[in-house]
Amino acid sequence: MTSSMTIVFCGLVGYLLGSVQTGLIVGRVWRGIDVREYGSGKTGFTNTLRAIGPAAAAVVLVGDVLKGVVPVLLGEWLFVEPWAAAIGGAAAVVGHTWPVWAGFRGGRGVATAFGAFLAVSPLAAIVVVAAAGAILAATRYVSLMSVLGVAAGFVVLVGLVMMHREHTAYLVFGFAVFAAVELNHLGNIRRLIAGTEPKLGQGGGRRMPASR
Repeated sequence: MTSSMTIVFCGLVGYLLGSVQTGLIVGRVWRGIDVREYGSGKTGFTNTLRAIGPAAAAVVLVGDVLKGVVPVLLGEWLFVEPWAAAIGGAAAVVGHTWPVWAGFRGGRGVATAFGAFLAVSPLAAIVVVAAAGAILAATRYVSLMSVLGVAAGFVVLVGLVMMHREHTAYLVFGFAVFAAVELNHLGNIRRLIAGTEPKLGQGGGRRMPASR
């Protein structure tokens, strides 16, 4: 398989895998509901926690992280092609956010982004976890944790690329993932500024049809 074909293949695998909405599956099996009808209307860890509870949310978290890990490792280990790994990881985040299997209504991509960061650069992932944990402990705002945690991971990745400890392809990956996560949190950022953003565990009621 040529390099360009490898990149396209890993990108396609990443997008299709990312499109598998763990939150939808868990919601149906666990409670017989569509988690998008509750809380924020998203399919990720935080909204599953609000709508169903911590055990179900933990399953979603693991599933969504793995969606980011797998396409990166496919490119790195099977094909030994950094660009394929980078595109695969970024595509998984896009797939989670705009999933073809679920009417293009998914989550915000944070857990999947973390999984991709973990596979690309464990050091960057450690920084993400440390920053995210500190922010969540201090504020209990999951959205603020997500926005700043991914930003911190991107900054570390930039530094590693500049020091030639990571391939340039991962700089493109990092920017794409950072941009996707920030874009998906624009509404949260507005609510944080306005002081109306729900904290961890809050805001899990059923959504009104008009707000969907």
